[in-house]
Amino acid sequence: MTARTATRGGSPSGEPLRVLGYTRVSTEDQAESGAGLAAQRSTIRAACKSRGMVLVDIVEDAGWSGKSLERPGLASALAMLDAGDVDAIVVAKLDRLSRSLIDFANLMERARRRRWAVIALDLGVDTTTAAGELVANVMASVAQWERRTIGDRTRAAMAEKAAAGVVIGRPRVLPDDVIARIVNERAEGRTLVAIAEGLTADRVPTARGGPVWRPSTVDSVLKSRAAIRAD
Repeated sequence: MTARTATRGGSPSGEPLRVLGYTRVSTEDQAESGAGLAAQRSTIRAACKSRGMVLVDIVEDAGWSGKSLERPGLASALAMLDAGDVDAIVVAKLDRLSRSLIDFANLMERARRRRWAVIALDLGVDTTTAAGELVANVMASVAQWERRTIGDRTRAAMAEKAAAGVVIGRPRVLPDDVIARIVNERAEGRTLVAIAEGLTADRVPTARGGPVWRPSTVDSVLKSRAAIRAD
């Protein structure tokens, strides 16, 4: 199935939008009680009914943090979206999908490439509409600014260490700011996939000058630094 480029509540051809609900709670207590999950499911079902969308299923991650995108339920949902089995993912609150603007921006870029939509009911993010897409793009721009700000801070910190005579291990063919960005983002809990997608989206060349970063490439950079520090 090829995902439809849809308008709110349906596709240009008049077919209803097929969506996948996603819910998440972050603690084991919430997971066991089901308190947060029930409210999220109810909100998603009501929104789908009022908007004329077909709710195919609701996928959940019970007891998983939103600081990372590495969650089994979310991985399953993204696989369905990428395969075109559904047209959009719906969440009651954006922070159920991601607590990181940077990770959200990367999800938005993935959605754009694979032609599926994101609908966050609390913030009016609905990329099947022009207004919702504008909101998402503003958030993505803020995330890009955040990435660059992080880079500026880490470059300043590394320059200070260099001035103090501290030897900073790194692959010689990668610029300091790229190394700093990778290490800083990983320290903040971003996944290897998210870091790689962010570097590719920002057109940062790899150590060999290539345009596409892989999670394994990011991991190699991190491991090489760890090895140098261990020595």
